Amino acid sequence: MGTYGSLEAADPVLDALGDPTRRVILETLRTGGPCSVGVLAERVPVSRPAISQHLKVLGAVGLVRHESRGTRNIYRVHQSGLDELRSWLDRFWGDALDAYADHVRRTEEERK
Repeated sequence: MGTYGSLEAADPVLDALGDPTRRVILETLRTGGPCSVGVLAERVPVSRPAISQHLKVLGAVGLVRHESRGTRNIYRVHQSGLDELRSWLDRFWGDALDAYADHVRRTEEERK
């Protein structure tokens, strides 16, 4: 186990999403649906080779998948690729709810 414990599972996804272009590509796929590198290059202001490199990183961490159609690859968001990140973020929400519940209990006890 490394220094940061439970964060390690979410690290690759956080690293991949640390790049603003990758976030734009992922959001473009989420809102516009599956598409090819060429279509992404029309929608995102970077070159086709850059799109391909970003998709490679997003694919390596499981955020996108592709299927071959003839000579093109069609990319789509892979929702389960966000599971580790979602789990990590849910712990923050759980901690916030626990802290709020503790505050409410203390406040109610002080009123008695």
